[in-house]
Amino acid sequence: MEKQTSKDPLHGITLKVIVEQLVAFYGFDTLSELVNIKCFKSNPSVNSSLTFLRKTDWARQKVEELYINTLPKF
Repeated sequence: MEKQTSKDPLHGITLKVIVEQLVAFYGFDTLSELVNIKCFKSNPSVNSSLTFLRKTDWARQKVEELYINTLPKF
């Protein structure tokens, strides 16, 4: 029996890992320019960003989209 592999690049990756990798790669300053949301601009932290992104679907989608587009650069 062959193991199924997901075609979804986000499969098995938590939102925390996504935010941490984007912050490590871009920093909050650049991240706030790429994704225009307040949690990256005003007193940014991974935890406060996670709290906001978990409640706000449109913002999470933008961050996930940026992560997918950035994957080849990691």
